[in-house]
Amino acid sequence: MTEPKVAYPGRVKYDDKQSGKYQRRKPHKHRAEIRLIDRAFQRIPKNHRVLDVPCGGGRVMMHLAQKGYFASGADLSESMIAIARENVFEKNLPCHVERQDLEKLTYNDGYFDTIVCFRLFHHFPNVEIRQRVVTELCRVAGKFVVLSYFSPYSVQSVRRKLSGKDKDRYATPLAEVEGYFRHAGFRLVEDFAQMRVLHTLHLAVFARREKKK
Repeated sequence: MTEPKVAYPGRVKYDDKQSGKYQRRKPHKHRAEIRLIDRAFQRIPKNHRVLDVPCGGGRVMMHLAQKGYFASGADLSESMIAIARENVFEKNLPCHVERQDLEKLTYNDGYFDTIVCFRLFHHFPNVEIRQRVVTELCRVAGKFVVLSYFSPYSVQSVRRKLSGKDKDRYATPLAEVEGYFRHAGFRLVEDFAQMRVLHTLHLAVFARREKKK
């Protein structure tokens, strides 16, 4: 796959060392994020074919598979793919994992019912990349896209900005995120916050707009 001219850190940093480090998440943070996933997926029918992209080590994909979804995963990092496949094998789950470029997916239009994109959007440094990725997600998703983003309107976001810890992390207002999806023919269903006002992590569910007859 050809790398784009703008290779933001979130796209290229996950080598063997970084991929292994990313898996070591604090248990309470992992549980809080999975609870957020569960809240959003109450909107998603259990018979849906779901793509988790980027899937990383596969924690969201495997959780959804255990909940009864037909879940698959894709990632650009070969190291992440190897970890995800090993985890799927250990848990004996029927999850297919393959290499895909989020900015240029090889799937046909509407190939999956739902796509979940968790903990990546905040790495996108500019409007062009954000719109390009959202458009591609919406092309491949038949009905829903579940996307996480960092809200600038939170105590956590303000603290990060003041401390200088926001390098390579870009908070985005919901109105801006909605605009990208509106342009791609999707509407906001519901926005979920890990802890509104306090935490920056949000998870929004978008649905394809029905065409007027």
